[in-house]
Amino acid sequence: MPLASPPDVSRLPDYAYDWALVDVETSGLVARRDRVLSIAVLTFGPDGIQTGEYSTLLDPGCDPGPVHVHGLTAERLRGAPTFEQVADRIGTLLRGRVMVAHNAQFDYDFLAHEFARARLHLPVDRRLCTLALNRRVEPPVAGLSLASLAEYYGVPQTSAHDALDDTRVLAGIFRSSLAEAARLGVPLPLVACPPRQDPRFAPKPPKTPCAYRNPGRPAAGEPLVQGMKVAFTGDTAVSRAELVARAVAAGLNVMSSVSRHTGVLVTNDAVSGSAKARRAVAEGVTVVDEQTFLGLLVQVRPGTLHEGPTGRKPQRAEGPAALAAPTVPVPVPVPVPVPVSVAVSGPVAAVVSAAPHAGKPFGRRRVLVLGGTHEEASAVRARAVELGGAAAINLSAGVTDVVLLPGGERDRRMSRVAALGIPVHPREWLGAPVAEPVEAPARNTAEHRDGTTEHRDATTEHRDATAAEVLPRGGVIDLPTAGQWHVAASWAQQARCEIDVVALVLDGDEQVACDEDFVFYGAPESPDGSVRLLCDGPTEQTVVVDLAALPPAARRIAIAAAIDGTDTFGDVGAVQVALTPGVDAPVAAQATLDAATSERTLLLAEVYRRGPQWRFRAVGQGYDHGLEALVRAYGVEVE
Repeated sequence: MPLASPPDVSRLPDYAYDWALVDVETSGLVARRDRVLSIAVLTFGPDGIQTGEYSTLLDPGCDPGPVHVHGLTAERLRGAPTFEQVADRIGTLLRGRVMVAHNAQFDYDFLAHEFARARLHLPVDRRLCTLALNRRVEPPVAGLSLASLAEYYGVPQTSAHDALDDTRVLAGIFRSSLAEAARLGVPLPLVACPPRQDPRFAPKPPKTPCAYRNPGRPAAGEPLVQGMKVAFTGDTAVSRAELVARAVAAGLNVMSSVSRHTGVLVTNDAVSGSAKARRAVAEGVTVVDEQTFLGLLVQVRPGTLHEGPTGRKPQRAEGPAALAAPTVPVPVPVPVPVPVSVAVSGPVAAVVSAAPHAGKPFGRRRVLVLGGTHEEASAVRARAVELGGAAAINLSAGVTDVVLLPGGERDRRMSRVAALGIPVHPREWLGAPVAEPVEAPARNTAEHRDGTTEHRDATTEHRDATAAEVLPRGGVIDLPTAGQWHVAASWAQQARCEIDVVALVLDGDEQVACDEDFVFYGAPESPDGSVRLLCDGPTEQTVVVDLAALPPAARRIAIAAAIDGTDTFGDVGAVQVALTPGVDAPVAAQATLDAATSERTLLLAEVYRRGPQWRFRAVGQGYDHGLEALVRAYGVEVE
């Protein structure tokens, strides 16, 4: 609920820190290329009292970019200090404090690059994203933009995209969000800095995309055809860069690894024992020396151009043949109507076997399950979705019901559930539910700074906030626009292991075009910037896919999660996947994936082309092997 005067959390060590709230306005969206135009920093103590404020315009020495967004023209910026001139002062305000921002990775990356240009280190050890915090709190709002949250929490906003005003608005939102997190017992999503998605992992220069479809391997004695995949290994007389340039100019697709789809491996030492040479022999790939290859380049035959997003998509396999059979099968994709979320705990085998109901009696419920084994809780969550609800994996303001399974009464969250007055049900509640609306929460009263009060009916707000389509495992939806889509994966806090989210940009052969099309914590961006990995906290990572920027050959983006350690996804529990058309936009679709038991790698979702349409599928396909085996099957060369 919105709080006019949030309670003091300074006595709660898990929520009380020295804070530095930051907002930057920039000349563009790419930190390694664009510049900061203005910055504001507000500092606060653990008691929430402001201790400092600083803001300034900056002369970036370049075009200021979208003036219609930030209003900062070159004339306004002329005469302002450069970032290097104010870096020490900004560093003093940030040092020893937790940096807070709305979409914090964006601000952090820009500051890290600006400090690096000034040959200085950004003195931030930890950061907190108010977007990630509110995704955990889950206030009943349609979207999580600064403006939406400001309206909900009753924070006045006078000048959007002004760094100082945005930071003051952020301060009001942060105080209320922090109080809500304390009320719900939600752990703060603090991110250690520099994160593993550190700016020093700059992507390599883009691979030149091939305009032609792969025609397969060359027949014996036949010429090469445009689009054939070619790889190189070992020393050559002509420089590798020149050989690659000649191959690309001829219309061939130069790959950084060898797979069963490779047409030719070029090497002057076929028995060298290199990884590529061994794989070529194993896959029966044609191997030629450098001089033979140069002769073949003279007579390359014309190939078939890739069809763009509006063309017909060639039939693809459902996964790399080299993979072992998945331990969790993928059902036939079925579009699903909008459901509600429910929380459950305890054994439910008998409940799940009940006959399905024709209607959707759970309306707009969000259910949390406490207790029971992983398999039992998983079955209950599936039943809640079947009844039209949505499954929650953490206690938040959006949870409407709790299902208690054996042992759930000992869950530390039960005291919070009782204090919040959330209805608690036995597992039988899911057996034969009757159609019943979610009870309207008490009307909230928001006090404005002028002393007036406004009553809010949270029912409508909650209805808007739960309008996401809830997908079962294998569920598919069409993506209506070819812009940026965010696929966020989240899970319960883990003490024994870390989870890494990765993405692979795949062509029609289910292979990466180059190793750099494998996006992970050590290389968080594809060469062309079309796919990026964001770290939003210890329990949430997001893959951003810019459909308009993908190369023509890209047919599918596979998104997976892998456990770093010996634990399995049966130990981790449910993973929630949310699809949004922007960083702070309302959720378009969500899925709770928790059928895994012994698996260490889980294929979460995929964004893929089907004819003229881009589509999103919630997958939930698990493998007992680790991440290395998965990415090798997609053509990534792992040393």
